[in-house]
Amino acid sequence: MSASYALEKLKDRLTLSERMPVVFLGHGSPMNAIEDTPYSRSWTDLGKSLPQPQAILVVSAHWMTRGHTLVDISAMPKTIHDFYGFPRQLYNETYPAKGDPELAREVVSLLASHHAQEDDRWGLDHGAWTVLKFLFPNADVPVFQLSIDLAMPFEEHLEVGKTLASLRDRGVLILGSGNIVHNLHALRMDGKAHDFALAFDAHFEQRLTARDMGALADRKAMGNLFKLAHPSSDHYIPALTIAGAASEQDTLTYLTEDLAMGAVSMRSFIFHGG
Repeated sequence: MSASYALEKLKDRLTLSERMPVVFLGHGSPMNAIEDTPYSRSWTDLGKSLPQPQAILVVSAHWMTRGHTLVDISAMPKTIHDFYGFPRQLYNETYPAKGDPELAREVVSLLASHHAQEDDRWGLDHGAWTVLKFLFPNADVPVFQLSIDLAMPFEEHLEVGKTLASLRDRGVLILGSGNIVHNLHALRMDGKAHDFALAFDAHFEQRLTARDMGALADRKAMGNLFKLAHPSSDHYIPALTIAGAASEQDTLTYLTEDLAMGAVSMRSFIFHGG
């Protein structure tokens, strides 16, 4: 199914949904923020298809903590340029959305069992703003981020998603940003996909489609294939959180299913209508 066709079908569904969808986007290179790419175009189209949220909670691969989960309570989250060696134009980009301190503090309470704490020093890293600028270009929806606790077992990231799912009925869009395969040491300039990248991307798609969330969180069972796909788990964890926030009644739609530079999966998915 092409991305454009999937978006048209998704638009028809979302206008009828009373619950907010949950979205995972493969964000890839920061350059997608300033270049006309199939990915940036798909994010623009997706933004036009989404219902207008009251607020956005972002789980990004680029805010990592250990032993606790932080929630940004900033009133005006700063735009973080957390990358090096890119064109000056990229560092001039800003996303001036307001935060939602009251809701963020509620999320701290919701996630008390996951050692959640308030934080006002973060903002919006490039896992957040590089996609938000296309989804909601007017920056007119309050947004705040949730960190990923790298010390927490994968199963608990699913539980975080389940806990956050109640926000869907309050007009909150839960947005995950990372990559299903993310091995920057194995990039290929010719773009030819590695066998391990194809295999892990297919494994993820099969298990997610089957709603076998336990398999997606079984790091031991995924063995060496997971290690090849993710030398570090930071880009994978947001996908688990989004999977955990889905319900059995949701419809699953995939977008932008290709592999960039051989080792970065740009697969994106949306659960909606449950």
